[in-house]
Amino acid sequence: MTLRTGLFFIARSVILGLIVAALVIVALPLLQNPATTPLQLDNSPASYATAVRRAAPAVVNIYSVGEVQGSFYSRRPSTVFRLGSGVIMDDQGHILTAAHVVANVSEIDVALQDGRQYSGQVIGLDKISDLAVIQIQADNLPVIPQNNQLRTQVGDVVLAIGNPLNLGQTITQGIVSASGGRMGVIHSHADLIQMDAVINEGASGGALVNSQGYLVGINNARFRDARGQGIDGIYFAIPYPLAKDIMDTLILEGEVVRGYFGVQVGGNAHSDPYKQSGIYVTGVDPNSPADQAGLQADDFIIEIDGNPMSSAAEGLALVAKTRPGTVVEVRYLRANQEFTTQVTITRLAD
Repeated sequence: MTLRTGLFFIARSVILGLIVAALVIVALPLLQNPATTPLQLDNSPASYATAVRRAAPAVVNIYSVGEVQGSFYSRRPSTVFRLGSGVIMDDQGHILTAAHVVANVSEIDVALQDGRQYSGQVIGLDKISDLAVIQIQADNLPVIPQNNQLRTQVGDVVLAIGNPLNLGQTITQGIVSASGGRMGVIHSHADLIQMDAVINEGASGGALVNSQGYLVGINNARFRDARGQGIDGIYFAIPYPLAKDIMDTLILEGEVVRGYFGVQVGGNAHSDPYKQSGIYVTGVDPNSPADQAGLQADDFIIEIDGNPMSSAAEGLALVAKTRPGTVVEVRYLRANQEFTTQVTITRLAD
């Protein structure tokens, strides 16, 4: 080995030694204090306690009492007790709940989570959406966190808060399993949030919140099959934007007036025979506005009142918001030919 080669190897060894020494000096404090190591994994379990602390105080227990008319076998009316939940929506004491909890009752008791109890008064109810607004007279009320900009997506984690079977306030957790296209599954006129967070009797009208505690829906019901059997893992809630809109209308007007078109719908852009956006008509109600305008089953509506239709949900929502007596122009396809007709919207009966 020449002198020049030997000096090269010595110099390289010195340089490598200095690099290793520098790395040790930098890493030693981190090794002595593992908590400061940026690569350390957080082993604490996932928790939604903060969301519950924010939302749960605004979810109330509702106890209502009413009478049912006598039957053929017993002429005497009978007393019925109903159990449900509700959500405090503002500091004026307005509470959103399910209509079936407070419909046709003579007494409503509201129990807050801090132990206070009040009598509730029905401000208005909407059987079609199964929503109702009641009000209590109280101060220093906890109000559910709300964000008008939030939109629920499939896969979001949700928490259902209510009083199932009068066991006391209970939290169940799940995910949004479907959104949109669930009209009519529980006699609702609107799209619903489908989730697997459990809702048992007494939890109807309670809050569905996201992982931050913001209200995303009002708990409604469990899906039932044709035999009336409840199906585990399929539960529904009224989306917050719709529930808030209905609440505001009930407070201002005491009722919700919807337009009526009279078509039965099915299919969408992926399952209709025309393979495009629109509303596939599967049936027409006899003597309905659609029937009188000449619409038939298998027609395909592509435009209502100048608005292109992308889905059945969009079309029914537009009709529902149209004031009864309004005449709208409807463009539709029949046997691959385009037609236009005038439909006079009437009022949708409860």
